[in-house]
Amino acid sequence: MTTSGLVIVDKPADWTSHDVVGKMRRLARTRRVGHAGTLDPMATGVLVVGVEKATRLLGHLALTEKQYDATIRLGQTTNTDDAEGEITASASAGHVTDAMVEAGIAALTGPISQVPPQVSAIKVNGERAYKMARKGEEVELKARPVTVHAFEVTGIRRDGDLVDVDASVTCSSGTYIRALARDLGAALGCGGHLTFLRRTRVGPYDLGMARTIDQLAENLEILPIGDAVAAAFPRRDVSADDARTVAHGGRLPAAGLGPGPVGVFAPDGTLLALVEEQGRAAKPLAVFAS
Repeated sequence: MTTSGLVIVDKPADWTSHDVVGKMRRLARTRRVGHAGTLDPMATGVLVVGVEKATRLLGHLALTEKQYDATIRLGQTTNTDDAEGEITASASAGHVTDAMVEAGIAALTGPISQVPPQVSAIKVNGERAYKMARKGEEVELKARPVTVHAFEVTGIRRDGDLVDVDASVTCSSGTYIRALARDLGAALGCGGHLTFLRRTRVGPYDLGMARTIDQLAENLEILPIGDAVAAAFPRRDVSADDARTVAHGGRLPAAGLGPGPVGVFAPDGTLLALVEEQGRAAKPLAVFAS
């Protein structure tokens, strides 16, 4: 039987997140595989994949903080806000100084309101925005609140009318780095799009833990579900009586461990459940005990 747990994949370029799931299904020999937080085909880096019971963790893990290395090209706009799309406009970025770049990035740091890219998986009236965009329909997407915790310039390179800005971004779930590139270019009056994106961290899982597809084909490393939960969420160890209550979907008294999910473990160290504290009670979000 396949171990329940997480596989931290270093996604290659030109693979969709769904391609990675398909490959993991074959390697793990199970249909019960999913992923947390989609990466665009152009992007590489950390993709968290859940196997068997760990697929029920993914919705909770998708909400955690993420970190990226990115390159933004100023001077060109595309219809996808990244290098996968067609160039729709060009305007010289030769006038853009380092100080202007820093000021533009500062304005996109902190809690911001962000309009997602036209070509995205967001649903509008039940249909994916990218499907509507492909049909030539104008998609009206509403701005959403996101938080850019850190947006730091790591390099600036100039080539004629184009300026490439290397940056490191730490952000909340739901933040589009493509949209940051688009909005930086718009603010600087020259347009911009993303030419490189590598996700370096999702919550506690970083590139140091990630394995390439080739490495996983040789040795499928699955982080056991208990270890995965202990790494990502506060841990609560309970008595045998409380363990029985949780295993049957019952509530426990709250332990003051915060608003997010908490991992509950039996006296022998087995993962029992993820719970969420509401008032005086800890209510099960997902029960893993057999």
